Amino acid sequence: MTAAVVGCSAPTPPAPTSSPAPTSVVDACPASGTTLSVGEVEGASGLRAAGIFLTNCDTRPHTVEGFPAVRVLDESGAPMDVLTGNGSEPVSSPDAFDAPARPITLAPGERATARVLWRSQVTSATAPVLRGRYLEVAPAPGAPSARLEPRGGIDLGTTGRIAVNAWRR
Repeated sequence: MTAAVVGCSAPTPPAPTSSPAPTSVVDACPASGTTLSVGEVEGASGLRAAGIFLTNCDTRPHTVEGFPAVRVLDESGAPMDVLTGNGSEPVSSPDAFDAPARPITLAPGERATARVLWRSQVTSATAPVLRGRYLEVAPAPGAPSARLEPRGGIDLGTTGRIAVNAWRR
């Protein structure tokens, strides 16, 4: 016997895995000594979250502190007019991820995690619906960045804002 589900919207993205697929190997470790990658997008009731991972691919320890610098880019790679806030507050209620920023020293092979939040919500009939394709992420403001592509994109609706939590072990 088979069953069919009719009238449903797009399926909810799968929960993030504890380890994203590797985006680089130690032999290809950049001069910064770290690599950046993005996990699966979690989606529930319009609230979206994606993990950002900073991995120490070097042979020496690296310290990271504060919040990653994150920008939303469109299909062509151009920055979008999106407000980025530190902490969950611009998008959601504060939660366990809103711990204070502290220095984290990563031994070779260790990684730190931050989280990007946004809402897929249309709040205006006249504002354009925003849909980004990439996240440009740097471990800290002014540091070299990487262009990451979350599966499913960044569907902001008309909210025009994202939130970023501090790095944590």
